[in-house]
Amino acid sequence: MNTSVAHAPSKPASLWKRLQVWQKVLIGLVLGAVTGFTFGESATVLLPIGKAFISAIKMLVVPLIFISLVCGVTAIKDVTRMGRIGIKTFFAYIVTTAIAIPIGLMVAIWLKPGQGMDLGSAANMDIKEAPSIVDTLLGIIPTNPFASFADGNVLQIILFAIFLGIAINLVGEKSDPVRKVFDAFADVMYKLTDLVIAFAPFGVFALIATTTGQYGLDVLLPLVKVIAGVYIGCIIHAIFTLGGGLVLLTRLNPIRFFKGIFEAQLVAFSTTTAAGTLPVTMACARDNLGVSKDVSSFVLPVGTTINLDGTALYQALTAVFIAQAYGIDLGMAEYGMILLTAILASIGTASVPGGGLIVLSLVLSSVGLPLEGIALVAGIDRILDMARTTINVTGDAAVSVLIANSEGELDKDIYYKKAV
Repeated sequence: MNTSVAHAPSKPASLWKRLQVWQKVLIGLVLGAVTGFTFGESATVLLPIGKAFISAIKMLVVPLIFISLVCGVTAIKDVTRMGRIGIKTFFAYIVTTAIAIPIGLMVAIWLKPGQGMDLGSAANMDIKEAPSIVDTLLGIIPTNPFASFADGNVLQIILFAIFLGIAINLVGEKSDPVRKVFDAFADVMYKLTDLVIAFAPFGVFALIATTTGQYGLDVLLPLVKVIAGVYIGCIIHAIFTLGGGLVLLTRLNPIRFFKGIFEAQLVAFSTTTAAGTLPVTMACARDNLGVSKDVSSFVLPVGTTINLDGTALYQALTAVFIAQAYGIDLGMAEYGMILLTAILASIGTASVPGGGLIVLSLVLSSVGLPLEGIALVAGIDRILDMARTTINVTGDAAVSVLIANSEGELDKDIYYKKAV
């Protein structure tokens, strides 16, 4: 007699569980947009859900940047190698930003978004004075690291983490227990990141529904050229500068890159925070693009602070838009000043209270443009921020691939197998 018990066939996983995270996030984004346009301002009832997601993901930023950088530095025990990677990283970030700004200028000159627009009625804004470049550089040095953690001062945290990692390496074998603690802490933070990102589709749905419901077409249509200009400029920069740069310098398929980073782009687009997207960017770089843990742990946290291609492009385009709106002609000297100021200002954006609009005031002041023009741009800043943050994150990932490839630490099997 056959005494074996027949087992019922296991139920197939639900469709939702079978979807990848980026697919779930994309569904949330589309449904959020439809909900926002359908219900208008009533969709703002969903805002608490979006805020909860933003708060949860911001919770990860400071410890993740600190732990990842310490681990990244301690993993590169050769001081010469670390210095080489650091120089490559800084140079690559500056170059991509320097290319993004002329793109913004050319798109603005081509579209002429401010031509014929009367900004005389723009309300005066109380713009905080942006700190000088010297003050920004001096402000990188933390007088109290614990205060830097509490205030979320990313520049100071990065510097402290790098110095701490170097010190751990210099101590030698005696510091091995400390190194192991940081490595274990990093694994815990990555798992916590997975738990938070699982909530991303719902957070994205609420954020997009709130944004589309709040702004609607009434606000977007009068400034459609500005919005189109920023998005066109960002797309050009992504395809030709970042994608083209990868082809030219690494011979890698750029389509694989964009597929591999797509999940991080979606999160960046909906949350408008590059630092908050860092956990997803790091996961995509390691798991989808084959960037080594050593390189991703160093290059990406630094990139969230000094690599702001989209922000610099936006500042350049917006400055020309305001000049056109006020009938002010800009010459080569003014364009050159915008280029220089936007590069320096974008590096210090993370340390400036108030973000992009305040730094924009520094760019406008450098060429004598009226600050009142910021009032109109502020009305659509969230829409513009979605594009520029996506490009910031894309640029971070592209540089991490570039640096990993140059150091022989890019797993091309993962790049071509996972980024599909």
